Amino acid sequence: MLFNSLGFLFFFTIVYLLYLPLSYKWQNALLIIASCFFYAVWNWKFLFLMLVSISTDFWCSQYMERTEDVARRRLFLSISLFVNLGILGFFKYYNFFVENFVGLLQGLHLASPSLNLTLNIILPLGVSFYTFEAMSYVIDVYKKRIKPARRYWDYLLFVIYFPHLIAGPIMRARDFLPQITAKRHIDGDKFGRGVYLVFLGLFQKMFIADNMAKIANPIFNDGISSNGADILVGMYTFTFQIFGDFAGYSNIARGLGLMMGFEITVNFNTPFFATNVQDYWNRWHITLSQWIRDYIYLPLVEALHRIKGNARLYLALIISMALIGLWHGASWNFVVFGLYYGVLLSLYLFIRMRYSRFMVVQGPWKARAWFFLRVVFLFHLVVIGMMIFRSRSLSQANSLLKDLFFNFHITAANGHAFMHFVLFFIPIILLQLGEFLTKDIFFVLRQPWLLRHGILAVMLYLWLGWGAMEPEKFIYFQF
Repeated sequence: MLFNSLGFLFFFTIVYLLYLPLSYKWQNALLIIASCFFYAVWNWKFLFLMLVSISTDFWCSQYMERTEDVARRRLFLSISLFVNLGILGFFKYYNFFVENFVGLLQGLHLASPSLNLTLNIILPLGVSFYTFEAMSYVIDVYKKRIKPARRYWDYLLFVIYFPHLIAGPIMRARDFLPQITAKRHIDGDKFGRGVYLVFLGLFQKMFIADNMAKIANPIFNDGISSNGADILVGMYTFTFQIFGDFAGYSNIARGLGLMMGFEITVNFNTPFFATNVQDYWNRWHITLSQWIRDYIYLPLVEALHRIKGNARLYLALIISMALIGLWHGASWNFVVFGLYYGVLLSLYLFIRMRYSRFMVVQGPWKARAWFFLRVVFLFHLVVIGMMIFRSRSLSQANSLLKDLFFNFHITAANGHAFMHFVLFFIPIILLQLGEFLTKDIFFVLRQPWLLRHGILAVMLYLWLGWGAMEPEKFIYFQF
């Protein structure tokens, strides 16, 4: 059930009307039923798989709380992680590792060329997201950062709450469980901000992302051109397609949560105004970046303490970012995407520690020009990363990169495509600029009445007049 469909509008309207007059405990019960239905519409069988994961985590956390014995606590943590990673590993990565292992054996002439051990596996919707939420909960209980949920139903709702279930944001128990176990207050301000976020998210998805996809998809899917100018337009459009698609989903999720009295974590914060690669990952897919930082990077830095100097920081960064890439998908282009950012982050860290004093610019105009240059430079590094991410294979990524630099020709056709990109680029970058300057995603709602309603009217016109009305899947559903 897609957020951008009439079916979801009908579903949410019924749930919301039933939700409002109930006490918070009955609201929770309603949300559990609604969330189960929401997921079961896609495939009811995988609902039971998710319940296995949830039940394992809940009971392991309860047993950890009841004992101070380190070995027993570690045992229950291991059981929980084994179940969660086992489910994720089998459904998402089995074929990837088997194909590569068999390919290695065949390359060494140790296996028949006809050997095929892959299975026809359906990837459960949202498995990467809810697995990371579950793992963070159990690890935090093990490390005594939080107390486990007292009631099974509270933890169930934490994981299965339908606005963030399929594609995040990746919630932490410390942020969301207290909201589940407390009475919610819904006032006009929360409702209004929630509606605006849903509207903004639909605008980002249906007007920005889906229209950008019409330009980008032929270049990546069909390989219709080896002209570097065409490829550059495709890279630009896909970068804003995935932003509009994923930030749009996150904003809709946050908006739905606000309308029901929940504060869902911010997942995007004007990433295209970042000035360095570290700043970018502090603004893009924030909940994943923070998860990897807290549960992979920092433990790795500690575990690699025997490595002298800053080398352990660089190694931990590269491993962590490679895992971010692999989290996105079972393909080598995703691994290389992660390694690409691992190298960039390591280079940035090296330069910052060695040469930061040379990067200070005096004077307001020079500072603005330096800021602009850094933003533009970083944006093009991001665009290259997005090309690796979007490519169907490493060979395609390599081919696209070669043509980008060595077969670049401006033609009337790619000039026309670029102008189409600009038409969709202008509205989203203006909204992002306003948010960046005010540090407030709700800056439109803070404007004087006439300006506020003028902006909303233009957005509504563009959405309804030029948006893609046929519901398209969100990109991150595949992860």
